[in-house]
Amino acid sequence: MDSQQTELPRRNFLAAGLALAAAPAALTGLASCGRPGTSAAETLERTIDAKYRRVELAVLPTPLQRMKALGRELQFPSLFVKRDDNTGLAFGGNKSRKLEYIMADALDKKSDVIVTWAGVQSNWCRQTAAAAKFLGIKPVLLLQKTAAETPPYDGNLLLDYILGADIRFLEPGQERAKLVDEIVREEQTRGRRPYVVSVGGSQPGGSMTVPLGAIGYTKDFLELNRQAAGAGIRVDHVVLATGSAGTQAGLVVGAKALGNQTRIVGISVSGKKEGIQKNVAAIANATAAALDLQLTFIPEEIIVYDDYVGQGYGILNQPAAEAIALVARSEGIFLDPVYTGKAMAGAIDLMRKGRFKPDETVVFMHTGGTPAIFPQREALLGFLKPEAAV
Repeated sequence: MDSQQTELPRRNFLAAGLALAAAPAALTGLASCGRPGTSAAETLERTIDAKYRRVELAVLPTPLQRMKALGRELQFPSLFVKRDDNTGLAFGGNKSRKLEYIMADALDKKSDVIVTWAGVQSNWCRQTAAAAKFLGIKPVLLLQKTAAETPPYDGNLLLDYILGADIRFLEPGQERAKLVDEIVREEQTRGRRPYVVSVGGSQPGGSMTVPLGAIGYTKDFLELNRQAAGAGIRVDHVVLATGSAGTQAGLVVGAKALGNQTRIVGISVSGKKEGIQKNVAAIANATAAALDLQLTFIPEEIIVYDDYVGQGYGILNQPAAEAIALVARSEGIFLDPVYTGKAMAGAIDLMRKGRFKPDETVVFMHTGGTPAIFPQREALLGFLKPEAAV
């Protein structure tokens, strides 16, 4: 596992009674901590480690592997996948990196309950529940229903139940903020100290004052940068699913801080391009400020394609289903129908349209989400026509 100065191994962490080691004094800026011969990447990593503590939840570094068979199929010989579906915590996924910093903050604030919200099949809620249980914190999940009926306990919702999360449902038309306030007051009357964090751990607010989730992905860009250098490649494009915007924002900050020419390409799975660009830029600016970086971001420089959303968030479409099958049958890697399936459909379409060049290196960021395959089995079977599968 990746071992940094401010992280605690799991056994030591638990043996210490969930006490966090003190972080070194915060650095005032990249220039102040630079040494002769120190790279921008090393300086940024030292700044992150000095300013923000993390608890070890993920198996890091995640692999960076060449997609040989898919690359041959698409005539892209330098096609790679960054396996953040293999972070280890509760089926893995990108939220593990975010939660390392968020849960450290919750523990530092002496919180013993974490309150968050998202959709019924939320990957974020599943991994938050797992991290909380691992650290002895009560997870309360407020899950948005799309119909009056109680949803079936399948996929992520089943895993939330197995994890022992306190599951509450937000009925259609109910006001989320009001219910969150009620949950917080309820827990406080029981003598608990709730930590409130928004969907995806992306936007500052509630108990999280800086975008800790995005900082986790600035750190991930440094990890990718090291792996690429070790493999002797220059990454031209990183393609990922973008929704709550924190993952893309963190990567964008990492690339710009290093003066890197890598283009961070977000494939929207929910909103319109302009709204996501605005959210990514806002989180990136907050992340840069939190890391003492003299960087600014405007929405127009954020790369987002919203052509692959289809009928909406969480609704599988034909291109995504075909991408899921293609990657599974060529590489033995499963994508999910909500995020990575649509992101890969977008990546393939962009390759075929010439937006990426065959001599460029493209890295697909696999952000996890595979438990969502199972609740969408009927839609997948319908699109893939199983009688024709071989």
